[in-house]
Amino acid sequence: METIPERMDWMWFLGLDLDDEIPDHSVLSKARARWGIEAFRRFFQRVVRQCVEEGLVDGSKLFVDASLIQADASNNSVVDREKLQRQLDRGYERLEERLDEVKQAKTAPANVRFLSATDPDASVIRHGAGKPKLRYKTHRGVDPKREVITATMVTPGATDESAVLEKVVATHEQNTERKVETVVADSRYGTIENYLMCHDAGIQAHIPSLEKSQRGTGRREDIFPKDAFRYDRKGDIFICPAGRRLRRRHFYRDRNHFEYLASSGVCSHCRLKPKCTRSKIGRTLKRHARQEELDWQLKRSRSPVAQKDLQTRQHLSERSFARSVRYGYKRARWRRCWRMQIQDFLIAAIQNIMVLIRHSVSTLKNKKWRRVRPEFSSFLITKVSSGLAHLFLLTSMAMFTDYFGQQAAYP
Repeated sequence: METIPERMDWMWFLGLDLDDEIPDHSVLSKARARWGIEAFRRFFQRVVRQCVEEGLVDGSKLFVDASLIQADASNNSVVDREKLQRQLDRGYERLEERLDEVKQAKTAPANVRFLSATDPDASVIRHGAGKPKLRYKTHRGVDPKREVITATMVTPGATDESAVLEKVVATHEQNTERKVETVVADSRYGTIENYLMCHDAGIQAHIPSLEKSQRGTGRREDIFPKDAFRYDRKGDIFICPAGRRLRRRHFYRDRNHFEYLASSGVCSHCRLKPKCTRSKIGRTLKRHARQEELDWQLKRSRSPVAQKDLQTRQHLSERSFARSVRYGYKRARWRRCWRMQIQDFLIAAIQNIMVLIRHSVSTLKNKKWRRVRPEFSSFLITKVSSGLAHLFLLTSMAMFTDYFGQQAAYP
């Protein structure tokens, strides 16, 4: 705020005259609590719609990915709920009330037990070879035409990526008013629930199978995969590599699949048992009640078009998150998940604004600037990029003052 009076361009951007009083820095912090998430969401949606109106969004194909964000809290603030409950006093009772509010959002057992007293929404997550840290996770949907971010959301770091795919797709369709025809994501999204969701919605899932990516690991190491067994549709049985039959035994309603089992006597005397199962009761296989629909989606995920999309996804997602680094997305500016969602909306909006600026400069260059040296357009884009990095907070204040001015005046 102290720099604004020294910058004529910033004052023009904010609509301030030379004699106007510069707002206090607390205006920005109060705005978050005053307007809440909804105002920032509408701001992000407005920028996305402008991209759609300019023809920068196709909408039919969506690339989805997630990335971790380091929370603004120290590991020293983490408390053990089990020990806490054994040593409660009046101060801890107030803390317990805060922790219970976010317990339902924590899915991993370790994160239900260990919570931060400073930022209870963040999850204790180990990423790579480093030590566990408190983190959030941002989930992002990107349209491949001009790499416009059409959907974004923040969850605790322990949230499974596959659990939010349907919501990301729905948000993309709401913001762009376009129907998704193809979803591209990595194997972490390749669950049965997501394949069936895509099938029911008429979406092609260019997503590798999570089950296939985990083959040969852990207890499955050196064990025959499910593909080694042949399914006989007429007899509703599986034929194992040794030629034995696995018959249908049980149906599990909670998971909606049938279990096929070979008799323990057959498996115990089979020469291939060391490569087939380590279980004492013999080898078991599962077949989903909607297996044919799953097989159709899996077949599409292995097509040449899907493989090409997966290669594109690696570079596209890395570029999108790499551009966010300059705006500080790697570390939380604020605490609690709702504030982190505001940060995510602002960063995504700024990146989309950059796409709009590049498009506008390119349009002007082609139509009106043909006699201007080509170096000028590159120079302008560089200067605008640098200016937006400094105007990150100013943009939110100016845009919201104009768009939500009436709400701000009468909260």
